[in-house]
Amino acid sequence: MTQFAVSGQHYLFNVQTFASIVLSNGGDDYEYALRDRTTHDVIGDVMSGASELGVLVKTTRTADDLEAAFAEAGLEFVELIQSTPRVALPATHPFVNSEKVTLEQLEDYPYIYFEQEEGAPQYFAEEALADEKRRKGIACTDRASLSELITALNGYTVTSGILVGISDGKGLSTVALDTDVKLHLGYVVKKGAELSETGKKFVAKLEQNLKKYAKF
Repeated sequence: MTQFAVSGQHYLFNVQTFASIVLSNGGDDYEYALRDRTTHDVIGDVMSGASELGVLVKTTRTADDLEAAFAEAGLEFVELIQSTPRVALPATHPFVNSEKVTLEQLEDYPYIYFEQEEGAPQYFAEEALADEKRRKGIACTDRASLSELITALNGYTVTSGILVGISDGKGLSTVALDTDVKLHLGYVVKKGAELSETGKKFVAKLEQNLKKYAKF
């Protein structure tokens, strides 16, 4: 019986990649798990063996702190692609057709972001530039709610810009964010661990999707 589990921050490309692996593997007897987690829980799932790998993003601002957290948990980060942060906006937003926006231009609009555990360090945030001060912030815990809130409140979030294949991303568009910060998208595994055949297939498909849909 095929058994495979992945944990990750709240990414649409995780879902598409995971579904394609289930379909391509086929079979009448399997047990899979796809877990949307906070950063702390992604690390915990992989450390405990609940998930074989965990999909995460580092930024040029958070890389050193996250690498220290990974090392403490006995994990290593494997980078698949570098990208640039983008702002996800609803179709009604005044800046949706802009070539590039700054956080200063967005200060009057609600900033929607994924909540981490109480007391979690700032570098565990899923969004790039999370350490920048905002006047209006709304935390939520799942991807569908984030998309709905952005649309309902004419708000925004900071994302990789890779919104593919799943209905809860189709109402959003992304615009380049004016910043020098870079994203490092990849996954964590236990140090020295060899991926299963399904894990290898997942990583190969994930890298393919990231390169196909990433915007720079």
